[in-house]
Amino acid sequence: MFPKIMGILNLTPDSFSDGGMFFSKSEALFHAEAMVKDGADIIDIGGESTRPGSSLVPLQEELDRVMPVLEEVVNWDVEVSVDTNKAEVARLSLELGVDIINDISALTFDESLVDHVVKHEAKLVLMHMRGIPRTMQKDLKKVDIIPEVLQFLKSKSDFALSKGVKQKNIILDPGIGFGKDLEDNINIIKHIAVLKELGYPLLIGASRKSMISMIAEADIDDRLSGSLAIACVSAQRGVDILRVHDVAETIQALKVIEKIW
Repeated sequence: MFPKIMGILNLTPDSFSDGGMFFSKSEALFHAEAMVKDGADIIDIGGESTRPGSSLVPLQEELDRVMPVLEEVVNWDVEVSVDTNKAEVARLSLELGVDIINDISALTFDESLVDHVVKHEAKLVLMHMRGIPRTMQKDLKKVDIIPEVLQFLKSKSDFALSKGVKQKNIILDPGIGFGKDLEDNINIIKHIAVLKELGYPLLIGASRKSMISMIAEADIDDRLSGSLAIACVSAQRGVDILRVHDVAETIQALKVIEKIW
């Protein structure tokens, strides 16, 4: 099945790939509109960078970045996701009409976030991450990544269910690049089918990430080809959602390989 495409809209000055590019409201809306026209099924809006080494953003600063753009985009004919781990950001976003809360901490940073998801019957993305963004890539310990990710996501999805989130509203993300080395990231992509045995839609977000440069020595601005390769392999292995920067290019690549299949 052709996966849904989640277009990334970073309202941050310091995201690893496009930090500062869409920091103003007008630039953000222009880019969001372009991604919708290109065929994005979901627009994922974030006001806090989670790149390796980044620090958490104060609540009010995140709200100031996200809310003005959300007020516009929620009225468009597209699913809207907010990338946040803060309950208050989730609450205000959901009251505006947001469809999805994308929590990189899987309810670890702010457990009360789940209450707002339940109240609004929204979808919830639960992601596997070791540690916090500021330190997650330091002193990586060698583990058998697939059992660890399976155990973590099973535990967090069970917790979400116990709090009242409907099973149909849970989405799982194994967290490419979040506290993982190159071998871990590759193994996750190789074992997408195994991760899907948990019974939930699976999201992969590997767009423009450093694993591409580790394999092909590409500069940070020259990772499109590698991103498309990962997207195509992930689609072939049954991923349900691809979180990407390059919407039009990803859709074109997927259409070609789907026709060949």
